[in-house]
Amino acid sequence: MRRKNRKVAAAVAVLVFCLLAAGGMAGWMLYEKKTDTSNSNLRQALIKVDSVGKLQPAYDLIVAGTDPEGIVAALSAARNGLSVLLVDGRDRDILGGLMTIGWLNSLDLNYSPEQSKLSDKHQFLNKGIFQEWYDQIEGTSFDTHTAANVFYRMVLAEPNIDLLMKVRSMEPIVLTSGEAKRITGLNIVTGEGEAKQVGAAAVIDATQDGDIAAAAGVPYTIGRADIGRPDAQMAVTLVFRLSGVTQEVWDSFATIGDGTGIDKMSAWGFKAARDYVSSNPDRVGIRALNVGRENDETVLINAMHIFDIDPLDPASVQEALEIGSEEAPLITEYLRKTYKQLENVEFAGTAPELYVRETRHMQGEYRLTAVDVVDNRDFWDAIAYGSYKVDIQRINAVDRGAIIVAPKQYGVPFRSLVPLEVDQLLVVGRAASFDSIPHGSARVIPLGMATGQAAGVAAKLAAERGMTFRELSKSEEAIGELRGRLTEQGMDLTRASFKEPDYMKHKHYKGLLAAVSMLLTFGGDYNEAFQLDAGAMAGHFSNSMMMVKTIHPDFFKGNPYAALEGLEEPGQLPLTLDQLAYGAAVTAGVEVSRDSALDELKKRGWLAAETIETIADPNKLTNGETFSLVRDIVQHYVGVVYE
Repeated sequence: MRRKNRKVAAAVAVLVFCLLAAGGMAGWMLYEKKTDTSNSNLRQALIKVDSVGKLQPAYDLIVAGTDPEGIVAALSAARNGLSVLLVDGRDRDILGGLMTIGWLNSLDLNYSPEQSKLSDKHQFLNKGIFQEWYDQIEGTSFDTHTAANVFYRMVLAEPNIDLLMKVRSMEPIVLTSGEAKRITGLNIVTGEGEAKQVGAAAVIDATQDGDIAAAAGVPYTIGRADIGRPDAQMAVTLVFRLSGVTQEVWDSFATIGDGTGIDKMSAWGFKAARDYVSSNPDRVGIRALNVGRENDETVLINAMHIFDIDPLDPASVQEALEIGSEEAPLITEYLRKTYKQLENVEFAGTAPELYVRETRHMQGEYRLTAVDVVDNRDFWDAIAYGSYKVDIQRINAVDRGAIIVAPKQYGVPFRSLVPLEVDQLLVVGRAASFDSIPHGSARVIPLGMATGQAAGVAAKLAAERGMTFRELSKSEEAIGELRGRLTEQGMDLTRASFKEPDYMKHKHYKGLLAAVSMLLTFGGDYNEAFQLDAGAMAGHFSNSMMMVKTIHPDFFKGNPYAALEGLEEPGQLPLTLDQLAYGAAVTAGVEVSRDSALDELKKRGWLAAETIETIADPNKLTNGETFSLVRDIVQHYVGVVYE
């Protein structure tokens, strides 16, 4: 019996050993796959893109714009049985727009909060047609030829799509009846100069700047007008190419340090790039590099910031291209001298189109807010989800830009695609109905592609039911049907499981929501910079009140810095409750002394008693306490609540 038991024990031990060995081997293979940086892909020749030979007089749907968002919208509608005209008005030879002609080949991805440690594949939000496209490219960055060809093959596979490139102009046909407006198609001048009137039951505006919606009469804001700065918008970028990046050179990037890293197709970091001295410092600068690999030993560099450009003005756009083309070789030479890993690379040209981050923000049935993103808010009509950080790039040479918040997962309502005042029109991509702060996250292309898929299915559903998009947006039953169809067609509209961020549990969370909405604070890459329990400073509070004044100028007409008179080194001086009240009162134009300001604000009802009760030390306010007090003032004086 003992001998039999020994044999069984030995067999079990061997089995356990084999299982452990197999598990170890599988783990090692997974590690090798995750850390493999070799790129054996060959560069594809670009497939020639042909326009349709004969336009139909009318289509079920016209999609304006051949950026990724428009391509996905056309694919989605066509797969749902609609006849679609996909039309381009930017003199392009290939599909993909910003990705393939603006050379933005590094993706700002919407990662799911749920990531498997047992897989070498990233898990993304939304999936759907974006995932279908992503699975055919190289990785987190891609070769622009590959991306363009995949887009074109996907379009060619849909017989319901007519593609029309290089039109000279396209303008909306709008019928007006009283105050009601309805888009019924586009007036198009083809590349050959032939004028065509093309009818459509619906139109999706997927142009980068919302050109069709603007021309149709949809109201919109420009840049940061919604927070009092209509002349401020994020810098534009001219991507440039470096050649001579062999596998050996690519792998050497991992030895740089300072946070620089690589995977198979992307590199990031190179923080010394920020020390570059521009030849034209008021107009152009650079940040740390985003590097996207191509399949021909070249890389594309997204780093240049060009300031004071109006992307809606062709002459200004041309100026930006010239400024960037002059600076790119100088930046290359700096990088060669700064990094030994780059000493043998060569400048190899600039992108044909600018990377424009921000222009028009349409006014829709719902406007996505900063609160929505910070709160990781879901919506009953969510047709896509975002998780990319709110990345506000520099607006001028002095500004440094900021990561406002790093959300986990927030919803994008269908109502944000439905513009005000014009029926049978949807807007997808960065020009949709987003406030300028959440736009810093919602503008990314993968999320725009998800909105495009939703818009295509919505066009089919609205046609079936004889509803306008506005009517559809107000029907919970119809939206439920839309979400169901999107799920059936490969989109993932589930809410991921994730731990609530610590800032959401803080007692001054509501104050934080107001502060973020007015750009009084930012969280950084990991929300570490909110520092709600850190001490607030008197000098910084005056800066905050200046921002409050900018956003609410009709209510705050005083000079917040006048409240600092008589204080020594206010930048190092803890903010007291009396000083906060005095600074707010002075900015509001209320005549008070520093000693009487608090009582005056209490008497006016601007400060809530329950907020004051939360203050631990009136002589040393924290950031969180300050945010809550400012929230009270704006709510009870201005009448605006950020929630």
